[in-house]
Amino acid sequence: MNASVVQEVAELNGLIDEVDDPRECYAAVRDCIRRHREAGEEIPEDLKRLERVMLTECLSASQGR
Repeated sequence: MNASVVQEVAELNGLIDEVDDPRECYAAVRDCIRRHREAGEEIPEDLKRLERVMLTECLSASQGR
């Protein structure tokens, strides 16, 4: 994994730690993935994994868990 992806994931993890709303974090992860797609790059596995985690968090929050 290249340094820019490591930096992106670290920044997203920092955002997740700071923000209480999982929807905002999920949107940030999706935006990062969108930028990779638009650049024609392959989506890093760490970003895919983070997207799944945030989606689960959003679903749990919407169900009051």
